[in-house]
Amino acid sequence: MAIPVLTPDQLDAQASQLHDTQAWQSIVSGWELTAPEPGPPPAERTEPARAQPPAPGRPPSDWRSLLSVPVDQLIDDALRTLPAAPPPERPLPGRLGAVLPDRVHAWRRVGQADLRPSVHLSYARQILTEWGWQNTPYRLRDARGARCVCGALLTAHRLGYGSPTTVNRAGAWLITELRFQGWPGLIGPWNRAPGRTAADALALVDAATRRAAAAGH
Repeated sequence: MAIPVLTPDQLDAQASQLHDTQAWQSIVSGWELTAPEPGPPPAERTEPARAQPPAPGRPPSDWRSLLSVPVDQLIDDALRTLPAAPPPERPLPGRLGAVLPDRVHAWRRVGQADLRPSVHLSYARQILTEWGWQNTPYRLRDARGARCVCGALLTAHRLGYGSPTTVNRAGAWLITELRFQGWPGLIGPWNRAPGRTAADALALVDAATRRAAAAGH
């Protein structure tokens, strides 16, 4: 299986181009409203709710008689508001895996379904946490196997977490968060800025993950 030759800086540029599109700006400008509303659509609630009469043999004081909808429907509505179950956890390769060439891990992509950008960002965070963060310019990893923020996105993809399109969208959410924080440039220069720390990188990924998840992405 061929491994994409995309570099962190190429990913950075592609994510920036996606962020600047009209379609992406439409998502960003209404990100609070893009997540599906819980519960049935409004058309199902056009008639005034009426309390159900007590079932035969059930005392009027039974709490079920106070409900305007069946109990089964309440349970169904509640279940639909719960977040989706996370994908099965697959531990990262050990420290040796962090420094091996990516082609060694190509088998991990076999049979893997695509992910939402927020989930992909969570895996990138796991990589930064377990393998380390670095800010060496124009490098996917350092000698210890630590990654920059863009490098963590690419490594997550190469380990089987998300398609190339998902990687770009995850990067666009990172840039969206950077714009919200007042940073006008790309992810790489932010990652390499003097005084930047691993805690800063993790905080950025966490904020972008929350923003993407809130938008249903």
